[in-house]
Amino acid sequence: MPLLLKGSCRCDAVRFEVESHTPVPFMLCYCSICRKQQGGGGFAINLGADYGTLKITGKRNLGVYRAEIEDDEHPQCEISSGERNFCKKCGSALWLYDPTWPELVHPFASAIDSELPKPPEKVHLMLKYKANWVEPDVGKKDKVFDVYPQESIADWHKRTGMWVD
Repeated sequence: MPLLLKGSCRCDAVRFEVESHTPVPFMLCYCSICRKQQGGGGFAINLGADYGTLKITGKRNLGVYRAEIEDDEHPQCEISSGERNFCKKCGSALWLYDPTWPELVHPFASAIDSELPKPPEKVHLMLKYKANWVEPDVGKKDKVFDVYPQESIADWHKRTGMWVD
């Protein structure tokens, strides 16, 4: 049975729950969008969950941010299809939904109130775009990537034995 993740914003105007087979906070994203929208330590941690199970209280307090992307991989400015949901009252970042993958939602680990499993290793990605003041704390088993790894969130959970049935 998937793990039920319960989350909220700082002011409690938005609460949510969602089921996840991939609840381990292992993937640290250093891109400027994640870092600036929710990553005070220079990175953000996104989880994976089943969009069809997402239940929200306080929907009227939700805002959606769609980032403009212009970098080495996107030389022409593009609007991201990713919808970063946040609380309009307190500004807390809550989850990312991208209609490109309609069955998935990516809650931000920082918004989760439930206990989360500890990762046996971490993946540091988008290091090409990290802030110059950030010094990633890379463990012996950790993997690092300038951009994206080939391995998906689901594949990582299965390979490490962290998949929740």
